[in-house]
Amino acid sequence: MKVFVIEDNPVYNDYVCNLLKKDSFDTMSAYNLATAKKLLAKSEVDDIVVADLRLPDGESIELLRWMRANDKQQVFIVMTNYGEVHTAVESMKLGSKDYIQKQLLEDKLIPLIRTLQKEHEKRLQWNIPIFVRQGEAYQKIKKRVRLVATTRMSVLILGENGTGKEHIAQHIHQQSKLADKPFVAVDCGALSPSLIQSAFFGHVKGAFTGAEANKTGYFLEADGGTLFLDEVGNLTMEMQQMLLRAIQERRYRPVGAKEDKTANVRIVAATNEDLQKAVTEKRFRQDLLYRLQEYVITMPPLRDCPEDIMPLAEFFREMANRELEREVKGFAASARNALLAHAWPGNVRELKQKIQTAVLQSEGDMITEADLELDNEPSATSACFTLKSGDEERGRILRALKQAAGNKKMAAKILGIGRTTLYNKLVEYGLNEEN
Repeated sequence: MKVFVIEDNPVYNDYVCNLLKKDSFDTMSAYNLATAKKLLAKSEVDDIVVADLRLPDGESIELLRWMRANDKQQVFIVMTNYGEVHTAVESMKLGSKDYIQKQLLEDKLIPLIRTLQKEHEKRLQWNIPIFVRQGEAYQKIKKRVRLVATTRMSVLILGENGTGKEHIAQHIHQQSKLADKPFVAVDCGALSPSLIQSAFFGHVKGAFTGAEANKTGYFLEADGGTLFLDEVGNLTMEMQQMLLRAIQERRYRPVGAKEDKTANVRIVAATNEDLQKAVTEKRFRQDLLYRLQEYVITMPPLRDCPEDIMPLAEFFREMANRELEREVKGFAASARNALLAHAWPGNVRELKQKIQTAVLQSEGDMITEADLELDNEPSATSACFTLKSGDEERGRILRALKQAAGNKKMAAKILGIGRTTLYNKLVEYGLNEEN
């Protein structure tokens, strides 16, 4: 971990760096925004930025905006003079974690960094492999996350099992103004119908048989933060009505209580179900759906993002090496081909499991096709590879060819179509000459 000190006065910059070095922190210095951006472009997620509010080429708030726009979530601390505290407080609305007056810096800086470092490490436990993905589809998702994170809008995340819906919910929370508040995840499909009201809203002692003490519910646990409702389509109609009231009126009542409590949470929900169809079948309330889907993020299945498969596989290999204390260096050509040809019905979750298994049982320093234990029989999801139309279809073909290094047989497997179909499409889109 490094602490980046952004301060235009060289003497004061050295003074701050020396304070940090005495406490065993590694430091890097910059004297303006332009240099800071170059240094931070190569920074790690656990680094910390300490920046003077005013710099020769602009205010450090501009640097903070640039960092957040480029998915750099490092802890950011603003240094101020007495008269600049108001502006520093404004910077916190943009995502800086705190500010410190220069006159108090010698006594306050190290304790503040230690405290924020611990908080940041807790949030980093949520850091997820899904955002190492650089494919076109995930760039769009990252943009949507950035746009909605700083609002209080309810978000509905759609997608198949294993695509990483909860991880996206965590990222929304991390990038929001509620990041230092609780993130509470609820598996709506695992709740007992008889106890679901108590689970959400809590109960008072003696409210029902077995209620031997007061109990807090999910709403109170998530107070001030984010309440994530996974597989929200599994809620009973009765619970949907109660949830709707809590969201609309921002109030709820614990079971057996005589007074309401304030519902101070942001709702993020997720499902792999077509909730509009559930509304038509009278299994889900239309008014609740309107409340939940103020903003929608749709997670694509891994099979639609072939360019992400190998980067994710390499990431999971490194993760498994650390966890299992192995030193597997990469993938044999046969393993790469197998990974690209697999349909991935379990999406990213399945990929992670397969790579972990392969690292564990690999007898050499390269993962082989046998190590992966992939079922290469046609999958029930292979029909989902059916190409769509127009520019999207052409784009998918080009991405598959690139991922397969021009191997048309492999590209056809990635797309889940026959070679003849692929050849016909290449002719149709005039891609033969390009590939």
